[in-house]
Amino acid sequence: MKLDKKKSLLQKRRWRIRKKVNGTAARPRLAVHFSNKHIYAQCIDDIQGHTLASVSSVAKGSEAKANSEGAAVLGKTIAEKAVAAGIETVVFDRAGRRYHGCVKTFAEAAREGGLKF
Repeated sequence: MKLDKKKSLLQKRRWRIRKKVNGTAARPRLAVHFSNKHIYAQCIDDIQGHTLASVSSVAKGSEAKANSEGAAVLGKTIAEKAVAAGIETVVFDRAGRRYHGCVKTFAEAAREGGLKF
């Protein structure tokens, strides 16, 4: 399968999921993005258009890498920040990725940190 085809299929899955997953102030969307080098995650209130909490492996002082161990570290970190901001439940937006590997590790770490989804 060519790279263009893979990217277009991922984009279609992402759009299909985003139509169904919306965040509110009471239950924000936990969006996670994985690049080849870094991981980014944020809790978003889609109605107001505000980011309520965010973490990334690019942030100063972050020792997380773009692998399963880094995903676990960032999952716990975003859970701590979200709980500190008064967020207990979220809607998980995996952005078209399969629930496997880093995505699964991130989600499990966020659940261990106190988030419910």
